[in-house]
Amino acid sequence: MIDGIVLSSIVHELNTTLTGGRVDKITQPEKDELIIHIRAGGKKQRLLMTASASMPRVHLTYENKLNPASPPSYCMLLRKYIGNARIIGITQLGLERIVKISLEQLNELGDLCTYNLIIEVMGKHSNIILCDQNNLVLDSIKRIGANTSRVRQVFPGQTYTTPPDQDKKNILELPSEDDVLTLLKNQRTDLYKALYQAFTGLSPFIANNICLAADVDGNGHIEGMTNEEFILIYQQLKILQQRLLDHDDQPVLIRLENGEISDYHSLLLTDTLPGHQLEAFDSISELINYFYEARSVQVRMKQKTQDLRRIVQVSLERCYKKLDIQERQLEDTKNMDTFKIKGELILANQYQIKPGIKEIDLFNYYTNKMVTIHLDPTKTAIQNSNKAFDKYAKKKRTKEAVTKQVKNTRDELKYLESVKYTLDSILHEDDIEEIRHELMSTGYIKFRHSKRKRSKSKPYHYLSSDGFHMYVGKNNYQNEELSMKFANGSDWWFHTKEVPGSHVIVKCEGDELPDRAFEEAAALAAYYSKARLSTKVTVDYTQKKHLKKPAGSPPGYVIYHTNYSLFIDPDISGLTLVE
Repeated sequence: MIDGIVLSSIVHELNTTLTGGRVDKITQPEKDELIIHIRAGGKKQRLLMTASASMPRVHLTYENKLNPASPPSYCMLLRKYIGNARIIGITQLGLERIVKISLEQLNELGDLCTYNLIIEVMGKHSNIILCDQNNLVLDSIKRIGANTSRVRQVFPGQTYTTPPDQDKKNILELPSEDDVLTLLKNQRTDLYKALYQAFTGLSPFIANNICLAADVDGNGHIEGMTNEEFILIYQQLKILQQRLLDHDDQPVLIRLENGEISDYHSLLLTDTLPGHQLEAFDSISELINYFYEARSVQVRMKQKTQDLRRIVQVSLERCYKKLDIQERQLEDTKNMDTFKIKGELILANQYQIKPGIKEIDLFNYYTNKMVTIHLDPTKTAIQNSNKAFDKYAKKKRTKEAVTKQVKNTRDELKYLESVKYTLDSILHEDDIEEIRHELMSTGYIKFRHSKRKRSKSKPYHYLSSDGFHMYVGKNNYQNEELSMKFANGSDWWFHTKEVPGSHVIVKCEGDELPDRAFEEAAALAAYYSKARLSTKVTVDYTQKKHLKKPAGSPPGYVIYHTNYSLFIDPDISGLTLVE
């Protein structure tokens, strides 16, 4: 969610880009969303504002959504009052999540009037309100009556009032060290919570970032802070204040280790976020557009693959349990040779073993030491020897059988992990159907016929710096198709070492591959793998003629014994994706 600091960056960008511009068109594609088309600085801009409870925001956008056949009444009201208005200023209320866009427009009498479009970016309480120059509400995208809120009503004809003050301090007006210490200690909670509860504009995320920058435990209670730790926190607050005053924005996207988008911000005090990777953007609007578009795809794909994820996860858990049992069985066979030696020693010394004894010390000619042999007193020496040989034979048979089972289970785990990786990185619905069909063919899903023709997606196609065509499989079917059918014997194959990922094929057409092409293909294999966020990844590569597919193995499974390896950074920024 957008916090006050991110909003200040947005307001600064909007002020720079839109002030002096004129409203050209107003649309309302969703019940809680507006897009205002503005002509400013010789360019056409689109300003998106939404009061949706889950994703409230305001920023520039390149998106042009479809509109309803009949404009909603609120959209018509905006067109009436600010349809051709000029933007004279965009401000933020302190560091609160409230933006005011001031506009000038001639009324029916030809008089110049000022209107304020107020966007409140506050989760489920978000709203977009139009007020006149006397601060009277003309209407809002969400009308809030007394039956909805006793504290504050937003209704036509009422005077606009800001949401209730939470008695927080504005970090732009940072108090003295002593006052800040008193303010924080009054929160009586963990340090990072005390920070965002004491200062307006701070979200839990940026409060934690302040603690990381100061190298102070944000989860520690405020009363346990030392003076040295407090000084470090105050220094970071001063740095934050100055960067806000200087508009020193650095928009960054934040990803988790698996590549999934986690969050974003306009200003970080430290870029060392454990388990995360940062991607810089040129503008805050560009970043927010990318974030919500990508997040929307992630959410939609997660919803559509939920049943497949559950099947794969259940199968993985079952496999790990099975592997644990098999490895314990294998561990139990490690002592099998002791039974063989026991049988041999008893047999070699059978005439020394008197009937009815429970143990005897015999010379072990394998170790040249005496060893105590335990016996069954109800059996003869020969019977005790045969019993030891039987145990040895049983453990040997178990070892042979379980060794094969362990290999099969590990191969199955490797396959399921590759499917899980594919589901995590899926972007298109066509790919979902391919994975569903794959899981049917491998027996994880009950096979069912579909009358609908299954569309077939294509691998990613890249062009290297030297003009070589490189292909990346999106799933195991494509991996197998590329590696075993599409590639020629002299083409080069790349894959991350012992890490789930895509197969990469470089078509050589009889030409020798230059070193740069090897590095770029390896970077592709690293990027399209589970190790994408690592700084260095080991990638195996070999010619297609060295690949073998074992009979009965799952889709995408190949083996090779002749290969080379590269240690590469998964950076593909210099490669061209061919549409």
